[in-house]
Amino acid sequence: MTETPGRSSFGRVADDGTVYVLTQGSERMVGQIPDATGEEAMAFFERRFDSLRTDVNLLKQRIQSGTISPDEARKAVPTLKTTILEANAVGDLEGLAAELDGLTGAIDEAAEKRREERAKAAEETRQRKEEMVGEAEKLAEGTDWRHGVTKFRELLEAWKALPRLDRASDDELWRRFSAARTTYTRRRKTHFAEVSDRQAAAAQAKEAIIAEAETLADSTDWGATAGQFRQLMDRWKAAGSAARATDEALWTRFRAIQDTFFNRRSEVFNQQEAEFQGNLEAKLALLDEAEKSILPVTDVATARSAYREFIGQFNALGRVPRSSMQAVDSRVRAIEAAIDEADRKEWARTDPETKARATGTVSLFSGQIAKLEADLAQAEAAGDAKKKASVEASLATYRSWLEQAEKTLSELG
Repeated sequence: MTETPGRSSFGRVADDGTVYVLTQGSERMVGQIPDATGEEAMAFFERRFDSLRTDVNLLKQRIQSGTISPDEARKAVPTLKTTILEANAVGDLEGLAAELDGLTGAIDEAAEKRREERAKAAEETRQRKEEMVGEAEKLAEGTDWRHGVTKFRELLEAWKALPRLDRASDDELWRRFSAARTTYTRRRKTHFAEVSDRQAAAAQAKEAIIAEAETLADSTDWGATAGQFRQLMDRWKAAGSAARATDEALWTRFRAIQDTFFNRRSEVFNQQEAEFQGNLEAKLALLDEAEKSILPVTDVATARSAYREFIGQFNALGRVPRSSMQAVDSRVRAIEAAIDEADRKEWARTDPETKARATGTVSLFSGQIAKLEADLAQAEAAGDAKKKASVEASLATYRSWLEQAEKTLSELG
Protein backbone atom coordinates (compact mmCIF):
# COMPACT_ATOMS: atom_id res chain seq x y z
CA MET A 1 0.00 0.00 0.00
CA THR A 2 2.90 2.39 0.70
CA GLU A 3 4.12 4.18 -2.41
CA THR A 4 7.19 5.78 -1.02
CA PRO A 5 8.89 5.36 2.31
CA GLY A 6 6.63 6.81 4.96
CA ARG A 7 3.76 7.57 2.58
CA SER A 8 0.63 5.78 1.13
CA SER A 9 -2.47 6.65 -0.88
CA PHE A 10 -4.41 7.16 2.38
CA GLY A 11 -1.82 8.64 4.71
CA ARG A 12 1.64 10.03 5.37
CA VAL A 13 4.36 10.18 7.99
CA ALA A 14 5.76 13.56 8.91
CA ASP A 15 9.46 14.13 9.52
CA ASP A 16 8.86 14.05 13.28
CA GLY A 17 7.29 10.56 12.98
CA THR A 18 3.65 11.69 13.29
CA VAL A 19 1.28 9.59 11.14
CA TYR A 20 -1.67 11.19 9.35
CA VAL A 21 -4.66 9.54 7.57
CA LEU A 22 -6.24 11.22 4.54
CA THR A 23 -10.02 11.34 4.91
CA GLN A 24 -12.88 13.51 3.73
CA GLY A 25 -10.53 15.74 1.72
CA SER A 26 -8.27 16.49 4.69
CA GLU A 27 -5.86 14.71 6.91
CA ARG A 28 -6.13 13.66 10.54
CA MET A 29 -3.41 12.66 12.89
CA VAL A 30 -3.68 9.07 14.00
CA GLY A 31 -0.57 8.67 16.11
CA GLN A 32 3.17 8.70 16.48
CA ILE A 33 5.65 5.87 17.00
CA PRO A 34 8.96 7.06 18.43
CA ASP A 35 12.20 5.52 17.33
CA ALA A 36 10.53 3.91 14.24
CA THR A 37 11.15 4.49 10.58
CA GLY A 38 8.45 6.02 8.44
CA GLU A 39 7.76 2.65 6.82
CA GLU A 40 7.45 0.94 10.17
CA ALA A 41 5.12 3.61 11.50
CA MET A 42 2.93 3.50 8.39
CA ALA A 43 2.82 -0.31 8.46
CA PHE A 44 1.68 -0.26 12.10
CA PHE A 45 -1.35 1.92 11.36
CA GLU A 46 -2.13 0.06 8.12
CA ARG A 47 -2.32 -3.15 10.17
CA ARG A 48 -4.91 -1.42 12.32
CA PHE A 49 -6.91 -0.74 9.18
CA ASP A 50 -6.58 -4.39 8.16
CA SER A 51 -7.95 -5.33 11.56
CA LEU A 52 -10.94 -3.04 10.96
CA ARG A 53 -11.51 -4.71 7.56
CA THR A 54 -11.44 -8.06 9.28
CA ASP A 55 -14.12 -6.79 11.69
CA VAL A 56 -16.27 -5.71 8.71
CA ASN A 57 -15.84 -9.04 6.94
CA LEU A 58 -16.64 -10.91 10.13
CA LEU A 59 -19.83 -8.86 10.57
CA LYS A 60 -20.82 -9.67 6.96
CA GLN A 61 -20.29 -13.38 7.60
CA ARG A 62 -22.30 -13.32 10.83
CA ILE A 63 -25.17 -11.55 9.04
CA GLN A 64 -25.13 -14.08 6.19
CA SER A 65 -24.89 -17.09 8.51
CA GLY A 66 -27.54 -15.76 10.87
CA THR A 67 -25.29 -16.01 13.94
CA ILE A 68 -26.17 -12.41 14.72
CA SER A 69 -29.73 -11.19 14.87
CA PRO A 70 -30.88 -8.45 12.47
CA ASP A 71 -31.52 -6.13 15.41
CA GLU A 72 -28.02 -6.70 16.76
CA ALA A 73 -26.62 -6.21 13.25
CA ARG A 74 -28.44 -2.90 12.86
CA LYS A 75 -26.92 -1.75 16.13
CA ALA A 76 -23.47 -3.08 15.24
CA VAL A 77 -23.26 -1.31 11.85
CA PRO A 78 -23.34 2.35 13.06
CA THR A 79 -21.13 1.48 16.01
CA LEU A 80 -18.54 -0.14 13.79
CA LYS A 81 -18.91 2.67 11.23
CA THR A 82 -18.17 5.27 13.85
CA THR A 83 -15.25 3.20 15.05
CA ILE A 84 -13.88 3.01 11.50
CA LEU A 85 -14.29 6.73 10.73
CA GLU A 86 -12.69 7.68 14.04
CA ALA A 87 -10.11 4.94 14.00
CA ASN A 88 -6.41 5.71 14.45
CA ALA A 89 -5.58 3.69 11.35
CA VAL A 90 -4.38 4.33 7.84
CA GLY A 91 -6.45 3.05 4.89
CA ASP A 92 -9.62 3.74 2.93
CA LEU A 93 -11.68 4.45 6.02
CA GLU A 94 -14.48 6.12 4.04
CA GLY A 95 -14.66 3.22 1.57
CA LEU A 96 -14.68 0.69 4.41
CA ALA A 97 -17.41 2.63 6.19
CA ALA A 98 -19.39 2.74 2.94
CA GLU A 99 -19.25 -1.08 2.77
CA LEU A 100 -21.16 -1.12 6.03
CA ASP A 101 -23.90 1.00 4.46
CA GLY A 102 -24.20 -1.70 1.79
CA LEU A 103 -25.13 -4.29 4.47
CA THR A 104 -28.61 -2.83 4.91
CA GLY A 105 -30.12 -5.06 2.22
CA ALA A 106 -28.46 -8.17 3.65
CA ILE A 107 -29.73 -7.28 7.12
CA ASP A 108 -33.27 -6.77 5.79
CA GLU A 109 -33.10 -10.15 4.03
CA ALA A 110 -31.83 -11.79 7.19
CA ALA A 111 -34.63 -10.11 9.16
CA GLU A 112 -37.24 -11.38 6.71
CA LYS A 113 -35.76 -14.86 6.75
CA ARG A 114 -35.72 -14.85 10.53
CA ARG A 115 -39.35 -13.66 10.62
CA GLU A 116 -40.30 -16.51 8.29
CA GLU A 117 -38.35 -19.01 10.36
CA ARG A 118 -39.91 -17.71 13.55
CA ALA A 119 -43.38 -17.85 12.00
CA LYS A 120 -42.73 -21.40 10.83
CA ALA A 121 -41.32 -22.39 14.22
CA ALA A 122 -44.30 -20.75 15.94
CA GLU A 123 -46.73 -22.65 13.72
CA GLU A 124 -44.90 -25.92 14.38
CA THR A 125 -44.95 -25.16 18.09
CA ARG A 126 -48.66 -24.37 17.92
CA GLN A 127 -49.37 -27.62 16.08
CA ARG A 128 -47.28 -29.63 18.54
CA LYS A 129 -48.96 -28.03 21.54
CA GLU A 130 -52.40 -28.62 20.01
CA GLU A 131 -51.43 -32.26 19.46
CA MET A 132 -50.27 -32.50 23.06
CA VAL A 133 -53.52 -30.94 24.25
CA GLY A 134 -55.41 -33.50 22.16
CA GLU A 135 -53.41 -36.33 23.71
CA ALA A 136 -53.99 -34.93 27.19
CA GLU A 137 -57.75 -34.59 26.67
CA LYS A 138 -57.92 -38.14 25.30
CA LEU A 139 -56.03 -39.42 28.33
CA ALA A 140 -58.35 -37.46 30.61
CA GLU A 141 -61.38 -39.31 29.23
CA GLY A 142 -59.64 -42.71 29.21
CA THR A 143 -59.02 -45.35 31.88
CA ASP A 144 -55.29 -45.97 31.51
CA TRP A 145 -54.67 -45.46 35.21
CA ARG A 146 -51.34 -47.28 35.23
CA HIS A 147 -49.50 -45.50 32.38
CA GLY A 148 -51.48 -42.27 32.17
CA VAL A 149 -49.53 -40.54 34.96
CA THR A 150 -46.23 -41.28 33.23
CA LYS A 151 -47.63 -40.08 29.91
CA PHE A 152 -48.81 -36.80 31.44
CA ARG A 153 -45.37 -36.31 33.02
CA GLU A 154 -43.71 -36.84 29.63
CA LEU A 155 -46.12 -34.42 27.96
CA LEU A 156 -45.46 -31.78 30.62
CA GLU A 157 -41.69 -32.06 30.20
CA ALA A 158 -42.07 -31.82 26.43
CA TRP A 159 -44.35 -28.77 26.86
CA LYS A 160 -41.74 -27.01 29.00
CA ALA A 161 -39.10 -27.63 26.33
CA LEU A 162 -41.15 -25.84 23.67
CA PRO A 163 -40.98 -22.06 23.16
CA ARG A 164 -43.93 -19.90 24.10
CA LEU A 165 -46.42 -18.64 21.53
CA ASP A 166 -48.16 -15.33 21.69
CA ARG A 167 -49.58 -14.87 25.16
CA ALA A 168 -53.26 -15.36 24.31
CA SER A 169 -52.72 -18.53 22.26
CA ASP A 170 -50.24 -20.02 24.71
CA ASP A 171 -52.46 -19.31 27.72
CA GLU A 172 -55.51 -20.89 26.04
CA LEU A 173 -53.63 -24.05 25.06
CA TRP A 174 -52.09 -24.32 28.52
CA ARG A 175 -55.52 -23.86 30.13
CA ARG A 176 -56.85 -26.83 28.14
CA PHE A 177 -53.79 -28.96 28.88
CA SER A 178 -53.91 -28.15 32.59
CA ALA A 179 -57.67 -28.80 32.74
CA ALA A 180 -57.20 -32.20 31.09
CA ARG A 181 -54.48 -33.12 33.57
CA THR A 182 -56.67 -32.05 36.49
CA THR A 183 -59.64 -34.04 35.15
CA TYR A 184 -57.49 -37.14 34.74
CA THR A 185 -56.02 -36.79 38.23
CA ARG A 186 -59.45 -36.45 39.83
CA ARG A 187 -60.92 -39.38 37.90
CA ARG A 188 -57.87 -41.51 38.75
CA LYS A 189 -58.20 -40.71 42.45
CA THR A 190 -61.91 -41.57 42.31
CA HIS A 191 -61.16 -44.83 40.51
CA PHE A 192 -58.59 -45.97 43.02
CA ALA A 193 -60.83 -44.95 45.90
CA GLU A 194 -63.57 -47.15 44.44
CA VAL A 195 -61.07 -49.96 43.89
CA SER A 196 -59.94 -49.63 47.49
CA ASP A 197 -63.55 -49.84 48.69
CA ARG A 198 -64.21 -52.91 46.54
CA GLN A 199 -61.02 -54.56 47.74
CA ALA A 200 -61.95 -53.88 51.36
CA ALA A 201 -65.42 -55.37 50.78
CA ALA A 202 -63.89 -58.39 49.04
CA ALA A 203 -61.46 -58.94 51.93
CA GLN A 204 -64.32 -58.74 54.43
CA ALA A 205 -66.43 -61.22 52.41
CA LYS A 206 -63.51 -63.64 52.12
CA GLU A 207 -62.82 -63.44 55.86
CA ALA A 208 -66.44 -64.51 56.40
CA ILE A 209 -66.01 -67.39 53.92
CA ILE A 210 -62.86 -68.54 55.73
CA ALA A 211 -64.74 -68.49 59.03
CA GLU A 212 -67.44 -70.74 57.54
CA ALA A 213 -64.82 -73.03 56.00
CA GLU A 214 -63.12 -73.51 59.37
CA THR A 215 -66.35 -74.99 60.77
CA LEU A 216 -66.36 -77.58 57.96
CA ALA A 217 -62.72 -78.69 58.07
CA ASP A 218 -63.32 -81.59 60.53
CA SER A 219 -66.59 -82.83 59.00
CA THR A 220 -66.96 -86.51 58.01
CA ASP A 221 -70.12 -85.92 55.99
CA TRP A 222 -68.04 -86.19 52.86
CA GLY A 223 -70.65 -85.62 50.16
CA ALA A 224 -72.61 -82.78 51.75
CA THR A 225 -69.48 -81.02 53.01
CA ALA A 226 -67.77 -81.24 49.61
CA GLY A 227 -70.86 -79.58 48.16
CA GLN A 228 -70.64 -76.83 50.78
CA PHE A 229 -66.99 -76.23 49.93
CA ARG A 230 -67.96 -75.90 46.25
CA GLN A 231 -70.54 -73.29 47.21
CA LEU A 232 -67.93 -71.44 49.28
CA MET A 233 -65.58 -71.49 46.27
CA ASP A 234 -68.32 -69.99 44.08
CA ARG A 235 -68.84 -67.25 46.66
CA TRP A 236 -65.08 -66.70 46.84
CA LYS A 237 -64.89 -66.11 43.09
CA ALA A 238 -67.93 -63.84 43.16
CA ALA A 239 -66.45 -61.75 45.99
CA GLY A 240 -63.84 -60.21 43.70
CA SER A 241 -60.22 -59.41 44.54
CA ALA A 242 -58.79 -57.74 47.60
CA ALA A 243 -55.43 -55.94 47.51
CA ARG A 244 -52.85 -58.33 46.03
CA ALA A 245 -50.89 -59.13 49.20
CA THR A 246 -54.08 -59.41 51.26
CA ASP A 247 -55.77 -61.56 48.61
CA GLU A 248 -52.84 -63.96 48.42
CA ALA A 249 -52.75 -64.33 52.21
CA LEU A 250 -56.51 -64.94 52.38
CA TRP A 251 -56.33 -67.51 49.58
CA THR A 252 -53.49 -69.35 51.37
CA ARG A 253 -55.64 -69.66 54.48
CA PHE A 254 -58.75 -70.76 52.58
CA ARG A 255 -56.83 -73.28 50.46
CA ALA A 256 -55.22 -74.79 53.58
CA ILE A 257 -58.67 -75.37 55.12
CA GLN A 258 -59.93 -77.02 51.93
CA ASP A 259 -56.83 -79.21 51.72
CA THR A 260 -57.34 -80.36 55.30
CA PHE A 261 -60.86 -81.60 54.51
CA PHE A 262 -60.21 -83.07 51.07
CA ASN A 263 -56.99 -84.80 52.14
CA ARG A 264 -58.87 -86.51 54.99
CA ARG A 265 -61.64 -87.46 52.57
CA SER A 266 -59.09 -88.88 50.12
CA GLU A 267 -57.55 -91.04 52.86
CA VAL A 268 -60.96 -92.45 53.77
CA PHE A 269 -61.91 -92.99 50.13
CA ASN A 270 -58.61 -94.75 49.45
CA GLN A 271 -59.31 -97.14 52.31
CA GLN A 272 -62.83 -97.69 51.01
CA GLU A 273 -61.52 -98.21 47.50
CA ALA A 274 -59.35 -101.10 48.68
CA GLU A 275 -62.37 -102.63 50.41
CA PHE A 276 -64.60 -102.03 47.37
CA GLN A 277 -62.05 -103.69 45.09
CA GLY A 278 -62.35 -106.91 47.14
CA ASN A 279 -66.14 -106.71 46.87
CA LEU A 280 -65.84 -106.23 43.10
CA GLU A 281 -63.72 -109.34 42.66
CA ALA A 282 -66.19 -111.41 44.70
CA LYS A 283 -69.19 -110.04 42.80
CA LEU A 284 -67.59 -110.69 39.43
CA ALA A 285 -66.92 -114.30 40.39
CA LEU A 286 -70.54 -114.64 41.56
CA LEU A 287 -71.77 -113.08 38.30
CA ASP A 288 -69.70 -115.44 36.19
CA GLU A 289 -71.23 -118.43 38.01
CA ALA A 290 -74.78 -117.05 37.76
CA GLU A 291 -74.49 -116.39 34.02
CA LYS A 292 -73.25 -119.95 33.46
CA SER A 293 -75.98 -121.58 35.58
CA ILE A 294 -79.00 -119.42 34.63
CA LEU A 295 -78.37 -118.48 30.98
CA PRO A 296 -79.79 -119.36 28.61
CA VAL A 297 -83.14 -119.67 30.45
CA THR A 298 -84.75 -123.03 29.75
CA ASP A 299 -86.97 -123.27 32.82
CA VAL A 300 -88.37 -119.98 34.10
CA ALA A 301 -89.19 -121.16 37.62
CA THR A 302 -85.76 -122.74 38.15
CA ALA A 303 -84.02 -119.71 36.69
CA ARG A 304 -85.96 -117.25 38.83
CA SER A 305 -85.24 -119.26 41.97
CA ALA A 306 -81.54 -119.35 41.13
CA TYR A 307 -81.59 -115.59 40.45
CA ARG A 308 -83.15 -114.85 43.87
CA GLU A 309 -80.43 -116.84 45.59
CA PHE A 310 -77.77 -115.11 43.47
CA ILE A 311 -79.05 -111.58 44.08
CA GLY A 312 -79.17 -112.13 47.84
CA GLN A 313 -75.52 -113.20 47.86
CA PHE A 314 -74.62 -110.41 45.44
CA ASN A 315 -76.17 -107.62 47.54
CA ALA A 316 -74.59 -108.98 50.72
CA LEU A 317 -71.10 -108.39 49.32
CA GLY A 318 -71.35 -104.58 49.64
CA ARG A 319 -70.29 -101.73 47.37
CA VAL A 320 -67.85 -101.81 44.48
CA PRO A 321 -65.62 -99.03 43.07
CA ARG A 322 -67.63 -96.27 41.38
CA SER A 323 -65.85 -96.84 38.07
CA SER A 324 -67.09 -100.46 37.94
CA MET A 325 -70.67 -99.99 39.17
CA GLN A 326 -72.29 -99.45 35.75
CA ALA A 327 -70.67 -102.48 34.11
CA VAL A 328 -71.54 -104.77 37.03
CA ASP A 329 -75.15 -103.53 37.26
CA SER A 330 -75.59 -104.00 33.49
CA ARG A 331 -74.66 -107.68 33.75
CA VAL A 332 -77.08 -108.18 36.67
CA ARG A 333 -79.90 -106.48 34.75
CA ALA A 334 -79.12 -108.61 31.71
CA ILE A 335 -79.73 -111.84 33.71
CA GLU A 336 -83.00 -110.49 35.12
CA ALA A 337 -84.11 -109.30 31.67
CA ALA A 338 -83.41 -112.74 30.17
CA ILE A 339 -85.60 -114.39 32.83
CA ASP A 340 -88.41 -111.86 32.27
CA GLU A 341 -88.26 -112.39 28.48
CA ALA A 342 -88.41 -116.17 28.90
CA ASP A 343 -91.36 -115.76 31.28
CA ARG A 344 -93.17 -113.55 28.74
CA LYS A 345 -92.66 -116.05 25.94
CA GLU A 346 -93.81 -118.93 28.13
CA TRP A 347 -96.97 -117.07 29.08
CA ALA A 348 -97.68 -116.18 25.47
CA ARG A 349 -97.12 -119.79 24.38
CA THR A 350 -99.54 -121.23 26.93
CA ASP A 351 -102.25 -118.53 26.69
CA PRO A 352 -105.40 -120.03 24.95
CA GLU A 353 -106.53 -116.66 23.66
CA THR A 354 -103.18 -116.01 22.02
CA LYS A 355 -103.22 -119.41 20.32
CA ALA A 356 -106.83 -118.87 19.16
CA ARG A 357 -105.89 -115.48 17.67
CA ALA A 358 -102.93 -117.04 15.89
CA THR A 359 -105.12 -119.88 14.47
CA GLY A 360 -107.70 -117.33 13.28
CA THR A 361 -104.98 -115.29 11.56
CA VAL A 362 -103.72 -118.39 9.70
CA SER A 363 -107.26 -119.25 8.59
CA LEU A 364 -107.89 -115.65 7.47
CA PHE A 365 -104.72 -115.48 5.38
CA SER A 366 -105.34 -118.97 3.93
CA GLY A 367 -108.88 -118.00 2.85
CA GLN A 368 -107.65 -114.74 1.28
CA ILE A 369 -104.94 -116.63 -0.62
CA ALA A 370 -107.50 -119.13 -1.96
CA LYS A 371 -109.67 -116.27 -3.21
CA LEU A 372 -106.67 -114.55 -4.86
CA GLU A 373 -105.64 -117.83 -6.57
CA ALA A 374 -109.15 -118.02 -8.07
CA ASP A 375 -108.85 -114.39 -9.25
CA LEU A 376 -105.49 -115.21 -10.81
CA ALA A 377 -106.96 -118.13 -12.73
CA GLN A 378 -109.71 -115.90 -14.12
CA ALA A 379 -107.22 -113.22 -15.14
CA GLU A 380 -105.07 -115.77 -16.94
CA ALA A 381 -108.09 -117.23 -18.73
CA ALA A 382 -109.22 -113.76 -19.80
CA GLY A 383 -105.69 -112.78 -20.87
CA ASP A 384 -105.84 -109.71 -18.60
CA ALA A 385 -102.12 -109.10 -18.02
CA LYS A 386 -102.62 -105.98 -15.86
CA LYS A 387 -104.98 -107.70 -13.45
CA LYS A 388 -102.78 -110.78 -13.40
CA ALA A 389 -99.80 -108.72 -12.28
CA SER A 390 -101.83 -106.99 -9.56
CA VAL A 391 -103.19 -110.31 -8.22
CA GLU A 392 -99.73 -111.92 -8.23
CA ALA A 393 -98.34 -109.01 -6.16
CA SER A 394 -101.15 -109.40 -3.61
CA LEU A 395 -100.60 -113.18 -3.49
CA ALA A 396 -96.93 -112.70 -2.72
CA THR A 397 -97.78 -110.37 0.18
CA TYR A 398 -100.38 -112.65 1.72
CA ARG A 399 -98.22 -115.75 1.35
CA SER A 400 -95.38 -113.99 3.29
CA TRP A 401 -97.89 -112.98 5.99
CA LEU A 402 -99.24 -116.55 6.12
CA GLU A 403 -95.73 -117.91 6.52
CA GLN A 404 -95.10 -115.64 9.51
CA ALA A 405 -98.51 -116.47 11.06
CA GLU A 406 -97.88 -120.21 10.71
CA LYS A 407 -94.47 -119.78 12.33
CA THR A 408 -96.02 -117.92 15.28
CA LEU A 409 -98.69 -120.62 15.67
CA SER A 410 -96.01 -123.32 15.56
CA GLU A 411 -94.08 -121.60 18.36
CA LEU A 412 -97.19 -121.59 20.54
CA GLY A 413 -97.21 -125.47 20.29
